[in-house]
Amino acid sequence: MGMMSLSSVIVLVMMVLLVQVSSTQYKVGNLDSWGIPTDAKVYTKWPKSHSFKIGDSLLFLYPPSEDSMIQVTASNFKSCNTKDPILYMNDGNSLFNLTQNGTFYFTSGQPGHCQKYQKLIVSVGPYSADADALSPSSSSADADAPSYQNAFGSIPLSQKSSSSSLQFSTIVASLACAVVVGALM
Repeated sequence: MGMMSLSSVIVLVMMVLLVQVSSTQYKVGNLDSWGIPTDAKVYTKWPKSHSFKIGDSLLFLYPPSEDSMIQVTASNFKSCNTKDPILYMNDGNSLFNLTQNGTFYFTSGQPGHCQKYQKLIVSVGPYSADADALSPSSSSADADAPSYQNAFGSIPLSQKSSSSSLQFSTIVASLACAVVVGALM
């Protein structure tokens, strides 16, 4: 009986870990590439349809000879000032890992692209109000607040977006739980 309760505890711990380690890679805008949008609100609408969490990542795809992605402060985002970015990526296959709660501001590093609404606000955790405040048609006193710095990851192996990697990790974790429980019984 003692062994049965130990295996139950192990299964519970494995399930908790599964929930905490599962993450999603989002292809920014669900578009073929990060670029000047034909609809000025595309990058404003897209993050509202997702619930980003720590561990998720944003994949910016673009021709490296034609574009780039930069992370900027809130006030630089609002004014489309690309002179002093927090982070600059130009490899065409840029992966930005969300490693903490906060609001993150991105735009193209190419001159004039930000003014044509190639810019994105992503909120992780309880910071969604900031994202609405800086949409292309509004203003906010919070625009001068600094955005949170973040580390970025390596070039991804797959260009698929969203849930296929999550489903795979769920299957692998479930099989691991079954093996551990089977070994204990």
